[in-house]
Amino acid sequence: MHEKGSISIHTENIFPIIKKFLYSDHEIFLRELVSNGIDATQKLQKLTSLGEYQEELGELKVEIKLNKKLKTITVSDNGIGMTAEEIKKYINQIAFSGATEFIEKYKEKGDPSQIIGFFGLGFYSSFMVADKVEIITRSYLKDAEAAHWTCDGSTEFEISPAVKKERGTEVILHINKDNEEFLEEYRLQQILTKYCKFLPVPVVFGEKEVTEKDDKGKEKTIKKENVINNTRPLWTKSPNDLKDEDYVDFYRELYPFSDEPLFWIHLNVDYPFNLTGILYFPKVRNEFEIQKNKIQLFSRQVFITDEVKDIVPEFLMLLHGVIDSPDIPLNVSRSFLQSDSNVKKINSHITKKVADKLGELFKKDREAYEKKWDDLGIFVKYGMISEEKFYEKAVDFALLKNTDGKYFTLEEYREKVKVNQTDKDKKIIHIYTNDPGKQDGYVESAKNKGYDVLVMDGVLDSHFINHLEMKIEKTAWKRVDSETADKLVDTDEKKESVLSEEQQKELKELFEKAIDNKNVTFHVESLPVEELPLVITLPEFLRRMRDMSATSGQMGMFNMPDQLNASINGNHPMIGKILEAKREDKKIKLAKQAYDLGLLAQNMLTGNGLTHFIKRSVELISK
Repeated sequence: MHEKGSISIHTENIFPIIKKFLYSDHEIFLRELVSNGIDATQKLQKLTSLGEYQEELGELKVEIKLNKKLKTITVSDNGIGMTAEEIKKYINQIAFSGATEFIEKYKEKGDPSQIIGFFGLGFYSSFMVADKVEIITRSYLKDAEAAHWTCDGSTEFEISPAVKKERGTEVILHINKDNEEFLEEYRLQQILTKYCKFLPVPVVFGEKEVTEKDDKGKEKTIKKENVINNTRPLWTKSPNDLKDEDYVDFYRELYPFSDEPLFWIHLNVDYPFNLTGILYFPKVRNEFEIQKNKIQLFSRQVFITDEVKDIVPEFLMLLHGVIDSPDIPLNVSRSFLQSDSNVKKINSHITKKVADKLGELFKKDREAYEKKWDDLGIFVKYGMISEEKFYEKAVDFALLKNTDGKYFTLEEYREKVKVNQTDKDKKIIHIYTNDPGKQDGYVESAKNKGYDVLVMDGVLDSHFINHLEMKIEKTAWKRVDSETADKLVDTDEKKESVLSEEQQKELKELFEKAIDNKNVTFHVESLPVEELPLVITLPEFLRRMRDMSATSGQMGMFNMPDQLNASINGNHPMIGKILEAKREDKKIKLAKQAYDLGLLAQNMLTGNGLTHFIKRSVELISK
């Protein structure tokens, strides 16, 4: 029986809108059609397991064929198939209500993605690339007749009997002129690799040559079907059946040019939502911006997107791996996530799983954990700053490292330094360096005072320090070059000066005249003889604001000149020589030399200033 009719969509102008705006990315037509084929085969498997289908299943697969001459792409499966009545039900009647209201709503929002959540329209992505689409199908039901459906992209269709011996469905796309890129093998291969790499039923595209040995051991090259997917990816298997090398091999499959991961977490949840996946901790160090968007989201092994910011907490966007969940709400293009309570639950669950895994690793093998900390620290610190629940767990396994290369938990470190580094206000002072090489002189001075110095040179450390000061009472952090060593831990101990008040006033005025810089404040102090004749520091607050604005890309906010403190060491022999010098010009020259030595220790002496310092040094040594 030959039949003609109209696709039931209740309005003439909705179908062109669907056709034009449903999918912003045309390539996903192939994902949709292959996914439909997978669904058809899996339904048949289910019927077989229930005893409702007792014929031979055969080798279930989905096959893609390209015919450049006819300009067609055919996607076929040997699954459940359809009767003519089922075509009318599932293809012709687009389930849609309130069409007019919706069009008005869509026009107001002006966002094509708003259309998508209202339909079950995967099949109609075909009309993004095809002038005409045909379906030839035969149901699994006994004595079912094959049917042929055809549509040219309008709301008109035809159904007629067809000749097809085997059960299953073929969808034939007649590619339009604007989309002839999809008639190239490499382009189809690219799409299939992207979206269908881990589908649960074999997906065949073309042939490949393989070398085999015959009965006599002689090698011969034969052609075989090219199956493009791994039907049982690692995340679908039980962790108990897997070894470390399996996880590493799978990581290499996902990210061929990356270093080996630090470790991984295998997710396997079935209540209150379904979620499987593997999250890997990569070696990140400080280049974390480059590493984002490396988690791939799947739904029943179909690739959806690598934009997972709603599902995965922000601080774990640095992780790599896969997440697969049928319970994540997607619109019909499967390209946009729709936020709901499940997404929030999944987000919270992933945070908890990661925290539990890190805690377990720390307790199980602290030495191994410490070796990974330089790579791992960025995840933990980012999480502690951004997620309160993660912070609560992470205080037990977050580590601090000192300049001797030893590691401590936050509580262990407080206990270590509290006797020697508690100031007059009962605050425990954490002294740190963000560049041990450049700040070596300051580190040495602090250690000579018996202080311990932490290394805080990570990209997030200025933010992390701020966060810890807010969270932990009676604690302060000072960079090792923010004060002279004597003032890093202010115990209110008064030191007698070897200089008279008159000498101190003379020195201060002399240095102010020699340097003539309003951004430098000079003080005369009684520092140890082994310290420099003049020590330059920048107040902790200003330094930290500068560091934080640099990591936030907002340096313009703190582009003002440095407000430096210059501590003149009244106990240093060079300062004594300045006072003893008879001529004013000699005093000025020595004052400039002392000041430049202070700048040099801070790596702040460059350009013309450095040139003058070198010339002056040669002159002074020569005399």
